[in-house]
Amino acid sequence: MNLARHSITPANPVQVFDTQFDADCHIFTTSTPAGFAIYQTWPLKLLRKRELTGGTLAAVVPCHTSSLLFLLGGGRSPLYPPNKVILWDDVAGVEVAELEFRERVGGIACRRGWLAVALRRRVIVFEVEDTVVRKAEYDTCDNPRGILAMATGAYATLLAIPGRQMGHVQLVHLLPCRPPVPFGPPPSVPPSKPPPPPSKHPVSIIAAHESPLTTLSAPPSGRLLATTSSRGTLVRIWDTVSGKLLREFRRGSDKAEIYGVAFRPDEKEVSVWSDKGTVHVFSLVSSGALNRQSSLSPLAPFLPLPKYFDSEWSYAQYRIPAQAAHISLSSTSSVRSSNTDLAADEKCVVGWIKVPTEPGGTISEYQLIALTYSGGWYRLSFPVKASQSPHSPAGNSPVAGSPPKVSSLPRQRTSSVSSVTSLSDKGKGKERDKERKESRDLILQEYRKYGRWDGWG
Repeated sequence: MNLARHSITPANPVQVFDTQFDADCHIFTTSTPAGFAIYQTWPLKLLRKRELTGGTLAAVVPCHTSSLLFLLGGGRSPLYPPNKVILWDDVAGVEVAELEFRERVGGIACRRGWLAVALRRRVIVFEVEDTVVRKAEYDTCDNPRGILAMATGAYATLLAIPGRQMGHVQLVHLLPCRPPVPFGPPPSVPPSKPPPPPSKHPVSIIAAHESPLTTLSAPPSGRLLATTSSRGTLVRIWDTVSGKLLREFRRGSDKAEIYGVAFRPDEKEVSVWSDKGTVHVFSLVSSGALNRQSSLSPLAPFLPLPKYFDSEWSYAQYRIPAQAAHISLSSTSSVRSSNTDLAADEKCVVGWIKVPTEPGGTISEYQLIALTYSGGWYRLSFPVKASQSPHSPAGNSPVAGSPPKVSSLPRQRTSSVSSVTSLSDKGKGKERDKERKESRDLILQEYRKYGRWDGWG
């Protein structure tokens, strides 16, 4: 009996309040009305679960792969007041500490030994060791989303928060993050050494956007920073030492809410996801011309074309199917139908993993894991034709200790005249048609459900 193409259309879809990867995407946490659970990212495996009575949680934030979790109350019946952060030891199953504030907590970021809490107009930083010590406080502009980003790699120092002016980013440098404590026998390779200090003092403010910020993202090293704004059309990549704009990517031409940006660990690519239900992937390597560009872009030095035609578009993408879409149980093929409607409100979070190219092999490639708030777990690989640069960590990697080479600041444009405006309208239509024809979709390698689908709930 062939069960390869049976569909999954649950009468009661999984309700996920929040789901978050740890800093290295080795595990992820999820909170539901039943409680919270910790999963191994790949292969997908339920590690621990906690059924809670008396209330629900808005978020469960893991601190690397340690047993320390940060809990935020939320939902219709919050387990904790919204102005508290609870430090939870999941191995012992007890509360370690409690941080109380005078207002609602907007968001948190953590790494080994440090915790940053975003409130409406300020960010407070704590050192978390045997005791929790308040170390610093920084004023910000109005930050209702509670956005902030913290570099989590060994010896990284970056903390990125909104500046005092709308659209600005303030860069704070904390004490270096200590490297993880190795377990078992000594590793075969020597431990990494601290990078040399920057040759000049890092900048403290970046004027990133003219509209309010919506996301801040940094790779583990903290050498780069990705910013997005409420317009939701552009993703800008910055050098955190010089404050220079390195790249500008266009997610789309229409307004959207960008949910997040994730750097590939080797800083060669970034993934972007939004409320449009689409995951986009952009290349950061300037030598590999993977990102799509307008066919009119070669004319930019000669004509005052609108900036739209000089944009870099994603070279690979994937559309998250709606909840009622037919999902194949096959682990080798994508089953998105052309008639499938996208769930505009299907929120998701995306992270990078390493997967062996062959069972038991030593060579790995980078893939994406997308987690939806309806309980979907998607493992996505890259199309072979689109992947002109290797996704193997061992291939053509940047020089150790330095960020990848990226192109310089985009050229400034002069105001376009009316004749060029009409050309812009026609050109945009042609570009959209070309994008549809040259769509290079990520490949769905595996689909599973998490939440109550693994027997929990």
